[in-house]
Amino acid sequence: MTATALTPPGGPAPAPPVSGPKARAAIATKTLRKDRWWLEPAFTATVLLLFVGYVSWAAWENADYYARPYLSPLYSPCLASICANVRAGAHIVHPPMVGFIGTWWAVSPALLAIIIPGGIRTTCYYYRKAYYRSLWRAPAACAVAEPHRRYTGETRFPLVLQNVHRLFFLLALIINGVLTWDAFESFRWPGGWGMGVGSIVLTLNAAFLWLYSLSCHSCRHIVGGRLKHFSRHPVRYRLWGLVSKLNERHMQFAWVSLVWVALTDLYVRLVASGWVPNPRFF
Repeated sequence: MTATALTPPGGPAPAPPVSGPKARAAIATKTLRKDRWWLEPAFTATVLLLFVGYVSWAAWENADYYARPYLSPLYSPCLASICANVRAGAHIVHPPMVGFIGTWWAVSPALLAIIIPGGIRTTCYYYRKAYYRSLWRAPAACAVAEPHRRYTGETRFPLVLQNVHRLFFLLALIINGVLTWDAFESFRWPGGWGMGVGSIVLTLNAAFLWLYSLSCHSCRHIVGGRLKHFSRHPVRYRLWGLVSKLNERHMQFAWVSLVWVALTDLYVRLVASGWVPNPRFF
């Protein structure tokens, strides 16, 4: 389809050809689209802002993040010494890690725990697309005029920092391991082994986060990237195929795991504050 075919009848003349490495497509009208193109970016921006707002409040709250035997994922791993007090009369949350920071950290331990998860979400390839389009309008949608005059990609500060995504990915695998341990601990009750609603919630939270991490584009590259001959690496080829199948659902895993983290913290918070009971199946 030519540029002339996209021009509305009676509208402006077609834009001149695009040239130059940083030239932008010139769209004279506000938009050439007739559908409700703004719904998706508006919904994405709303969900992201609600999540950031809730997590910011929950992290600064520094209370009701433990309801035995459940620990909120926003406060895990608990690295500050004050975390040792959340399990009075029971084993400490993370014995090798509690007190690692020392006693000088007097504010919420969640501000330490969310650095790595926040880093991988912010630099994630999918989330870049999500907030670039919904918040920065770069671009908001196809055939929609942009408010920016220049395009420099991710070559200048601060977007050049997106390149640390693979480091955050590797660190996030450690966090996933800790949250998996928390899910295991949720089955250890004061009187012995058992299972409650929170046990299921924390187990699903760990599972969703593993699916999100393993479907990551960086994971796919680490498993099967930089290979010239898959036939010489059959194991990596099979792993690459499995990760590629997960990668097809990376967007879905990203949203499900994002929302479930907030719901898990909310459930633990409601139980710890006494707003909802803490039922146990056995």
